[in-house]
Amino acid sequence: MWFGTSSTTVTACNSYTWNGVPYTTSGVYDSTFTNASGCDSVETLNLTINYSSTSSATITTCDSYSWNGTTYNTSGIYIDTITNASGCDSTATLILIINYSSISHDTIVACNNYSWNGTLYDTSGAYLYQSINSVGCDSID
Repeated sequence: MWFGTSSTTVTACNSYTWNGVPYTTSGVYDSTFTNASGCDSVETLNLTINYSSTSSATITTCDSYSWNGTTYNTSGIYIDTITNASGCDSTATLILIINYSSISHDTIVACNNYSWNGTLYDTSGAYLYQSINSVGCDSID
């Protein structure tokens, strides 16, 4: 009786079903069957399983944030699916907290001089004071 063999090499992500059997790990698998001529045959599967991946990052920033080619201006949870180094889907999650810069305007009328943020002014004019606000972002007064 003739004994035939064949070999197949497959690379898959996460799992691969061969002859009705799901495989989730890399390996060499054999299946014996009767071929069309009624003879025994062995089929060999050389299987490489690569795996998907996930990642998560929490970012706190001021005003806006650019991630994977998109600029975000509001806080939220953003998900992007990309291909990882193994060629499988990779899910990246961004937990984004956007704080905002602040601007304030005050009109002050004073006699002779005025002390503001540690500086004494004795001439009328428009003056700027730059600092960091309570959420860690730029503040212009």
